[in-house]
Amino acid sequence: MTTADTAVRPDSILPEESKYDADVIVVGAGPSGSSAAYWLATAGLDVLLLEKTSFPREKVCGDGLTPRGTRALIEMGIDVSEKAGWLHNKGLRVIGGGQRLQLDWPDLTSFPPYGLVRPRADLDALVAQQAVKAGARLHEQTTVTETIVDRTGRVTGVKGRNADKAPVEYRAPLVLTCEGVSGKLAQSLGVHRNDKRPLGVAVRRYYESPKTNDDYLESWLELWDGVPNESDLLPGYGWIFGMGDGTVNAGLGVLNSSAGFQKTDYHGMLTRWLDNTPEEWGLREENATCPTRGAALPMGFNRTPHYLRGLLLVGDSGGSVNPFNGEGIPYAMESGRFAAEAAIQALARTAGPDRERALQAYPDRMRQEWGAYYRLGGIFVKLIGRPEVMRACTRHGLPHPALMRFVLKLLANLTDPHDGDVSDRVINALTKITPAVR
Repeated sequence: MTTADTAVRPDSILPEESKYDADVIVVGAGPSGSSAAYWLATAGLDVLLLEKTSFPREKVCGDGLTPRGTRALIEMGIDVSEKAGWLHNKGLRVIGGGQRLQLDWPDLTSFPPYGLVRPRADLDALVAQQAVKAGARLHEQTTVTETIVDRTGRVTGVKGRNADKAPVEYRAPLVLTCEGVSGKLAQSLGVHRNDKRPLGVAVRRYYESPKTNDDYLESWLELWDGVPNESDLLPGYGWIFGMGDGTVNAGLGVLNSSAGFQKTDYHGMLTRWLDNTPEEWGLREENATCPTRGAALPMGFNRTPHYLRGLLLVGDSGGSVNPFNGEGIPYAMESGRFAAEAAIQALARTAGPDRERALQAYPDRMRQEWGAYYRLGGIFVKLIGRPEVMRACTRHGLPHPALMRFVLKLLANLTDPHDGDVSDRVINALTKITPAVR
C-alpha cells in the first residue's frame, strides 16, 4: 500500500491545540486501528495512523469471519461481494463426539445471513485503505517505541522510528493504542494483563487441498493424537477453513484453562492432528504452502482499564477477543468504532473535566456491550478446559440440532436485541443478569 501522507498537515478542527501534529494518533493499522481511523476521519478529525510494517503483511488468523465481522465491514462501506474477492459461507460445520452437524448462520435483523473468508494479508490492507480514503494519514514502517507524557502524566504523543530508522515524535491530545496483544504502550502506563482472564494460543498453516471450496466453516471440537481414545485427546479445538483459491487454512487453538496450555508443542500438535485426517484432503507436509505460525489470543478484557490519561486501549490491546469462540476481528473493528465515537465527542469539548467525562464513555460502552457476555465466556473457558466436560458437551449436545443452534448463537454472539426468538431472549437475559467484567 502506498503511504498516504501530506507535506502540510491539514487544518485541525482544534485550533486552540495547533501545537499538535494531529487530532488523534492511532498506533497500529490492524482491524481495530484502521476501523478507529476510518470513523475518526469520517467525522472530520485529522488522524495519524502509524503502522510498524507495510501492507500487505501477514497475520496469524483463521481468516474466517462470522456475520458479526461481515456487518462491521459493510458498515465501513467495504465491498464484501464475491466479485470483490470474498468467499461467502453459510454457517458452521461442527465435528466431535462421533457426530457431524451443519448449522446455518441464524436469520437475524441485526446481522447479515452469511460469513466471509479472506486472507488477513488482504483484509487488513483493505480496511487500512478504507481509512486512508476517509482521510486518515497512514505512515507505514513507523515503529512506536514509547509514549510522550506531560508533567501531569497524561499521554500527549508518541516517539518512535521511521522507515529510515530515524527518530520521530508525534503529538496529539489523544492516542489510541491498537498495537495488539503486546500492549507495550499500555504497559508503560502500568496497565498489565490480568492473568486470571482467559488467554488462548492459536497456530495455523495453509495447505493445498480439494477442500478449498466449502460453503461452511469447519470446527473440530475434539482433536486426537492417533486412533481416538481417552488418553490421546489433545487439549484444544481445530478448524479447517476453505480459502477458495486452492488452499485451506488449518489451525487449532488451546485455552489457558487447559492442563496442557504451557506444556504443549503446538506446531507438532497441529501436524499430528492433521496427519489423522483423510489422505485425500491433502493436509500433509508436502502440500503445505508456508511454515506453521502462532499467536496469542487476548480474551475477555484481560487488560483494563480501556482508558487512562489520554490513552485508549482498543482491540487486542484491551483483550477484546471473544472467549467463547476465539474470534477477534469483529470485536477489534467494533471497539475501534466505539473508541472513535468517544474521541469525536471528547474533542468537541474543552480539555479538562468535560472532555474526560466524554472519554469515559468508551470503557463504559465496552463494558455495556460485552462485559457480562465476556464474564459468561470466562466461565465457559474454565468448563471446557476439563476434558470430561468437553467430551460430555460434544457427545450429548451435537445429536440435538435445536440445542446446537442455540449454542451457535451464544458462542458467535449473534442475537437480535429486541425482536428475536426464544433463544435470543434467553441469551440476552443471561447477559443482563450476569455481572460485567471490569
